[in-house]
Amino acid sequence: MASEPRKVIVHLRATGDAPILKQSKFKIDGTDKFAKVIEFLCRQLHRETLFVYVNSAFSPNPDELINDLYNNFGFDGKLVVNYACSMAWG
Repeated sequence: MASEPRKVIVHLRATGDAPILKQSKFKIDGTDKFAKVIEFLCRQLHRETLFVYVNSAFSPNPDELINDLYNNFGFDGKLVVNYACSMAWG
């Protein structure tokens, strides 16, 4: 029996001049790519480009798997993703 894909809680945090989302936490399949988070944010904020960071530190490759990011950078049971309309960190 195949195990169900693990869900990862993604906590979205606005940075700088970015608008705050009504719902800042949501669950996503760990097998999804980070690109899905970026696309979701762009749709929610009606923007074509966004700067998205994990743990206020770096911008992951859109092809990275959510599970891999969570395993390496997640804490307290969630993956913190910061987003900004303009570049916030180098």
